[in-house]
Amino acid sequence: MANQVQDKPLIWSFAANDQTKVTLRPVVKGDASAIIASAAGIVSQGTYLQKERVHTLAEEEAFIEQIDRKDNMYIVVEIGGAVQGVARVLRGELAMKRHTGLYRMWLDDSAQGKGIGKKVLDYTLAWCRQHRLHKLCLTVFSTNEVARRLYEKSGFVTEGVQKDQVWLEDHFADEMFMAYFFDESSTTFK
Repeated sequence: MANQVQDKPLIWSFAANDQTKVTLRPVVKGDASAIIASAAGIVSQGTYLQKERVHTLAEEEAFIEQIDRKDNMYIVVEIGGAVQGVARVLRGELAMKRHTGLYRMWLDDSAQGKGIGKKVLDYTLAWCRQHRLHKLCLTVFSTNEVARRLYEKSGFVTEGVQKDQVWLEDHFADEMFMAYFFDESSTTFK
């Protein structure tokens, strides 16, 4: 059963740096096909998304249902009525880890370089605060300098590095483990 922390879904609308209207909103089951299409473009690049195939429609619909049941975050980045990215936070499954979340995000090429990633991250941190998380974790490849800088500017710290963890195109890259710690006063665990 989903945790009813808020009365209504968290929805943000804003103008990107190029004045494009962007909406960040929770995923609904009807978004499944659009998410698959968006993911297909990113997966085909094969560089920064840790995924080798997209979900089938049935898999994506089941994933969307599971997200809500488990009080996780899954949002779409909607531009001009089209899904051009997603972000999600999967909370720890075990009671001893429910205070943590694992963050993933991707944006279509056309949505990058417009300040949208920063807004998605701000939304995510707001969601985590509302849901009383203590720590948000992510991994990023050492070669993804744009993402690393965004996370560092937003307050993430590097917790560890796995050397030569991935093979990207024609070279090895490190996988960096980063985390954002929320203020102690914003979380209470019993």
